[in-house]
Amino acid sequence: MYPFPRRLNALLYSSICVFMSFAAAAQQPKAFDLSGDFWGTHDPSVMKEGNTWYVFATGKTKDGGQFQIRCSTDLTTWKLCGHVFDQIPDWIHNDSPGTVDLWAPDISYENGEYRLYYAYSLFGKNTSGIALATNKTLDRSSTNYKWIDHGLVLRSAATDDFNAIDPNFFLDTQGHAWLAFGSFWSGIKMRRLDEKTGLLSRKDTTIYALASRAKPADAPLAKPDLPPDWEAVEAPFIVHHGAYYYLFVSWDLCCRGTKSTYRTMVGRAGNVTGPYLDQEGKSMANGGGTELLTGNARWLGPGGQSVWMQPDDRDLLVFHAYDAKTGKPALQISTITWQNDWPHVALQP
Repeated sequence: MYPFPRRLNALLYSSICVFMSFAAAAQQPKAFDLSGDFWGTHDPSVMKEGNTWYVFATGKTKDGGQFQIRCSTDLTTWKLCGHVFDQIPDWIHNDSPGTVDLWAPDISYENGEYRLYYAYSLFGKNTSGIALATNKTLDRSSTNYKWIDHGLVLRSAATDDFNAIDPNFFLDTQGHAWLAFGSFWSGIKMRRLDEKTGLLSRKDTTIYALASRAKPADAPLAKPDLPPDWEAVEAPFIVHHGAYYYLFVSWDLCCRGTKSTYRTMVGRAGNVTGPYLDQEGKSMANGGGTELLTGNARWLGPGGQSVWMQPDDRDLLVFHAYDAKTGKPALQISTITWQNDWPHVALQP
């Protein structure tokens, strides 16, 4: 008696199902399939100038240059296209004679210049420093291309309970500049910066505590002269999305090849200084953190992340992971989808 309406209902139901299927697929994060010179990447930090994407990473080039630079016009095919410093600056050799590599570059664009915050240290020590270099352009063919090192921004000593490495520059919604940093010891810290110079603010000298690890009941003793593994939280990166600030960090151990256990964690806050809470409501300052990314059968230890926020919501997580067979690090990129105000990302299968 009602064949036509029933058919319409069936068609409508079918259309809704198809739409929901496409919508669900669109909300799934996508891991990029990379090619070219993406192997050997550690602690990637991403920037775009014109039609070219740049990734700055820890590590030397074949000619001994510090901080590898990789370039791409499509985010999938990469090539090595230079380095930042020909050698470690003399002032770092004087301040830290045992330093042989510079670490964890963080690239940003502010006040008409590209700012590269970077770290120097000795492995397992907190006698460390964060410095700043700037450039007018990232295009090596430009006559304006020249990295200028501005020297020390922040230092930590053996008497401090923090480690001044893994810098991340961030501009909050009020236009205030911040530098997040830290590794092991008492965790992730943050200092206010002067917006014009990129150096530490003289108005606000507070060291803000953002994240730390909770000591497990069965925590083993630390190795001599090394921080205990349970303290492992590093590589902070802060972004703003919607109503929240998000703090991305790496837990556990990097740089150990097939024994690397890095995993990427996240929390969010209403204020840039925190408290950053995980999905269970636990503060990251007290060991909280929601797991965003962990290893699989193909890739181990995903972490050392940076985030690219785009106006069209095509946000990206850029990080490194280790080949499960060879232990060799490689660049990884995933889109970020936001569901219920929480980020989701993917790892190559």
